[in-house]
Amino acid sequence: MLSPKKTKFRKSHKGRKRMGGKSSRKVNVAFGEYGLKVIETVWITDRQIEAVRKVISKFIKKEGKMWLRIFPDKPVTAKSAEVPMGGGKGTVDHWVAAVKAGTIIFELAGINEEEAKKAFRLAASKLPVKTTFTKK
Repeated sequence: MLSPKKTKFRKSHKGRKRMGGKSSRKVNVAFGEYGLKVIETVWITDRQIEAVRKVISKFIKKEGKMWLRIFPDKPVTAKSAEVPMGGGKGTVDHWVAAVKAGTIIFELAGINEEEAKKAFRLAASKLPVKTTFTKK
């Protein structure tokens, strides 16, 4: 799974106040010809990103090139089941990428538009958020 090699702090706050609004970064297709754009604001986990990456790479085989525009750099902690209150914050359970509405998360190049649409349709089924297909 994707996770940072090193972080300044092991654990972080949730930071829900800034999750709203639209993205001002990563809103245009920069590297490839086609992109998968997120319509809603959401946390995307490392497992979900890996599932999407596998589906797209399996679909395009060795024809095209794929770019991943997001990275899970936010730690999410969890305490084990039936642990009493107190005792501090739990250990890092998984990593998420906080993605705002309008962000391009995947890009493709080297394949035709119909194939890219099919690949992104399969990828969108693995994500917990509404997405749309965009062109350069």
